[in-house]
Amino acid sequence: MFLPKKLTLLAALLLTSFATQAQKVVKKAAAKPEASVAAAATNTLLWEISGKGLTQPSYLYGTIHLVCPADMQMSDQLKQAFGKTQQVVMELDMDSPTMMQEMQSDMLMSGGQNLQQLLSAADYTAVGNYLQANTKLPIDKVGAVKPFILSSMLYPVLLGCTPASYEVTFVKMAQEAKKEVLGLETVQEQLGLFDKIPYAEQSKMLADMVNQEVAAKQELQQMMTLYKAQDVEQLHNLTSKSLFGFQKYEDLLLDSRNQRWIAGITRYATAKPTFFAVGAAHLGGPKGVLALLRQQGYQIRPVVQ
Repeated sequence: MFLPKKLTLLAALLLTSFATQAQKVVKKAAAKPEASVAAAATNTLLWEISGKGLTQPSYLYGTIHLVCPADMQMSDQLKQAFGKTQQVVMELDMDSPTMMQEMQSDMLMSGGQNLQQLLSAADYTAVGNYLQANTKLPIDKVGAVKPFILSSMLYPVLLGCTPASYEVTFVKMAQEAKKEVLGLETVQEQLGLFDKIPYAEQSKMLADMVNQEVAAKQELQQMMTLYKAQDVEQLHNLTSKSLFGFQKYEDLLLDSRNQRWIAGITRYATAKPTFFAVGAAHLGGPKGVLALLRQQGYQIRPVVQ
């Protein structure tokens, strides 16, 4: 099946968006935030990693993968931390010359499944009309794409702007400074996650986004408010409670990935001072990257922006 170049390019920006695509953010949690030791101390997206034999510190930054340009936060402290490092590591190697090809080969549902089989006739029509109107992609051309990826493509519509990307910005900064860009996981590993969640459930989430557009926009703005407040603990709480309505997949999409990443973070930080950038929802919580690094014996210091 041929996939339009536009679809592949958008997916490249959106595949690492687990932290920011929480479609059904729990409003109760936003209204009554849970107590957070880390949040009580400091709200920040930027953290210094030192100790445990590191000769120079590395830095960890929590991103939101799509953001309106006016909301993009590139503080002096963030730029300084980036400048002190010698390489950049994100969830994926975003400047790999084979990235698009790898994505193209692994974006489709297995077994020849498609949205027409997975959705009711009414929902299939609604999703098709919405995709055509907002992305110019006919559903008969992209109906076999994994529904999570199609859902990701709707976020610029929900944001109401032509979004910017921290990942793309960091890649550009790295290229200008001649720093190598690396990844904590491969395209195959990340796309493979979408095969472990039933396509029928993914398809329902896609239809819900279309049929409940007003609510989806409001909930995304709640997430943006927390991000701009740099509250990584509440970002984690909201995401884990309503990760696209897939609470039972929190371990798959967050916790297990965090655990796997620690070995890579350790390896890269030991080799040379590194700037790490991953989705902000991966940072907080008892099984988040910050807690796991502390358990490994590293000193994790908040850098106030």
